[in-house]
Amino acid sequence: MAVHQLTPASEHKIQVLVAARDLPAGLAIGKTDLVPRAVPPDAVPAGALSDWQDVQGRQLAAPLSSGQIPTDAQLLGPGLLTGAGAGASAVPVRLADPSSIQLVSAGQAVNIVLTVSDGLGGAGGKPETLAAGVPVLWTSAQGGKTADWLGTPDTDGLMVVAANPAQAEKLAGASTRGKLFFVLVPSPHRSAAQAGS
Repeated sequence: MAVHQLTPASEHKIQVLVAARDLPAGLAIGKTDLVPRAVPPDAVPAGALSDWQDVQGRQLAAPLSSGQIPTDAQLLGPGLLTGAGAGASAVPVRLADPSSIQLVSAGQAVNIVLTVSDGLGGAGGKPETLAAGVPVLWTSAQGGKTADWLGTPDTDGLMVVAANPAQAEKLAGASTRGKLFFVLVPSPHRSAAQAGS
């Protein structure tokens, strides 16, 4: 009994999922991206993920550092895509000019344009439109309300758009190839309505 009283009780731990390595925003989570780890209860953030089935195939809304505990707020939720076409994905895009995000709001349509430098400070070629007429789902200018579904303050200049599979493939990792900008364009639905009137 004396030995039992002098031996500290083993600390209770909770198993959660953590990033296996640095993970980029927009990544569709695969089996090797998150690994289980036992951590003390006071180190577990609200909304921490523990069940692999809840996250498989979901997209990250923001980057994760290796060992970071992701939460449900750091995954793109299905609510963002309500009303979007079949096969649409919510794709995060980091703009080269973060201040330009003030000019756009959710619901507007934009073209996402890539410019590539020649390495000497000049343009490396003709700008390429990666996605045309995609609707904006969320921007970092939405009153700082990142906590609604983003669990990180690192959202400056971030925009989330609804893209079809071909557009999503072009947008994924595009910011590593050059600078991304947007061009405001009329909504496809609005244009059709105006043409019919």
